[in-house]
Amino acid sequence: MNSRQRRGVILLLLSALCALGAFAGVFSVVHDAESKVGPEATAYRLRADIPAYQPLEQAEDRFEKVSMPKRWLPATAVTDLGELTGKIAVTPLRKGSLLQEDMITERPELKPGQQEIAIMIDAATGVAGKINAGSRVNIYATFDGKDQGTKPVSKVIVSNARVLAVGKLKALDRDGGTSASTTTRHAGEAVPITFALDTKDAQRVAYAESFASHVRLALVAPGSNDEIGSGDRTYTLDGDK
Repeated sequence: MNSRQRRGVILLLLSALCALGAFAGVFSVVHDAESKVGPEATAYRLRADIPAYQPLEQAEDRFEKVSMPKRWLPATAVTDLGELTGKIAVTPLRKGSLLQEDMITERPELKPGQQEIAIMIDAATGVAGKINAGSRVNIYATFDGKDQGTKPVSKVIVSNARVLAVGKLKALDRDGGTSASTTTRHAGEAVPITFALDTKDAQRVAYAESFASHVRLALVAPGSNDEIGSGDRTYTLDGDK
């Protein structure tokens, strides 16, 4: 082997060593990056605001799936939308937030002796957009004088009623959305609202939905459990004279 051949062999060996060094460097960088980032996991981010007490199984279209390194994912992050079944938002959830378990809680359930009853409420007169699952409301009914055989009267049908669920806004015709109900007789849009009531209060609400000219809701301040006195449950214009 002459000197030129020896130089060629040496250059080939040096090239191979350089290639091995470069490969080792790339492998080291990749391994270091993987050790810092780690495998990815699925989480969910809000693509729109969700009000407090909103049932979350009705708002699945407001979440978007995202992937992020598992080591950076909070331990409380929700990784499966199946966890939202029967849950409501504890506080208002803001667009862009990562959905976490401490943002949600179990939907209020019925207590012994209670039953669910749902009625359609005029969106314009039912505190539209402010009533959610878990809210407390007073239910008012207004009766025409011709329906009662007396003068027009407004009554508190149920005080401090607990809301279990608020449905989606529905368009109604001018004659009402249901054959028997007069609750939404003049409404263009209405919302089905479900209450947890005892038997007597459920009967009152059913009666008002069937025979009252209007049924309205008044939102009760959080933490307020004051009952309305018997003298304040019925109102007529004569009472102000």
